Amino acid sequence: MLDFLSAQWDMATSSMSANVVVPAANVLGMAQSLGDPREVSQAILIAALQLFLIACVMRPLESLVPAERWENRRHTTVDRNFTLLMLLGLFPLFSFIVLMPVAHLLGGGPASDEVNGLKAWVPWFADHPYALFVVYYLVYDCVYYWMHRAQHAVPWWWAMHSMHHSQRQMSCWSNDRSNYVDGMLQSIILASVGLVMGVEVSEFAWLSLLSELVQNFSHANVALRLGWVGRLGERLFVGPRFHRNHHMLRDPERPERHNCNFGQVLPWWDQLFGTALYHCESLRETGVSDPQVDADNERGVVSMQWHSTRRFWGAVTCRAGWRMGDVSFDSDYQPIHDSIAPNKGVVAKIRESGGMSSPKD
Repeated sequence: MLDFLSAQWDMATSSMSANVVVPAANVLGMAQSLGDPREVSQAILIAALQLFLIACVMRPLESLVPAERWENRRHTTVDRNFTLLMLLGLFPLFSFIVLMPVAHLLGGGPASDEVNGLKAWVPWFADHPYALFVVYYLVYDCVYYWMHRAQHAVPWWWAMHSMHHSQRQMSCWSNDRSNYVDGMLQSIILASVGLVMGVEVSEFAWLSLLSELVQNFSHANVALRLGWVGRLGERLFVGPRFHRNHHMLRDPERPERHNCNFGQVLPWWDQLFGTALYHCESLRETGVSDPQVDADNERGVVSMQWHSTRRFWGAVTCRAGWRMGDVSFDSDYQPIHDSIAPNKGVVAKIRESGGMSSPKD
């Protein structure tokens, strides 16, 4: 079965390479800098596979077993647009127009035959590719955990990342709701770590696919009750309920409680470093209590990019933007550190605007 699937994948990759990628690279004059066209083809096919699983598996699950029931899904439309734009355009372009040339300049990528990274440090890995991939992934996921914590702790980074957290209707489309400067910074950090470890481009694509699929599912508006199997599973992998706690609207009585569950795929790092929160008394609403950030819910793709980037610029150019801690933003996009618990009236104002629905336990 695995041999059959591998053969079908190779056939699809070759067809995509010969009929789409190579002609497009020739037209754009990028044949020399693009790298191996088969690897580009794999990235395109992986994006298509991810889109299929979101639309045909995760989205139907949201209708069958929703965590929250909404009168309409209008806030999720912009997230779907973000996902389509990312998977069908921005991700392949950034990966193979920016990351690949940089990898070549640094001596990595498919043009290099030199053994480096983990294979050079521990030659045993060269004959054990599956063990090598597991180590790659553990390092990749741990780096993401600490990067994610920094996104919440450093005000100028939160200024961008807060756009992702502003969504009141979190769904399977929400993973790609992000500021593109933030996304580029994340990609450079993770790709640099991969380059140091000696990860091949095709391996990095599979690392990204596994991570993205788990993240798509962990954002999904689903409430799966699987008894002890579910309880065991959420200790092994980040699931919708675990990640929903990360997106919870801040509790005015316990303002630090939302600083939890930063893991991307593995909750082990949260367990190890004391940031895991598995159960709340009830399913909490998602979103932010900062009205300046909550306003993203009424904006489109371009407007959200503009306002989140203005928040970033307002934070990165002032001293307060470099002092770690929870912040809100004023009307001039300047960060204000939260010295007291958020005003309950702020949350009430958001609810009155129609943004909150009653969670389903």
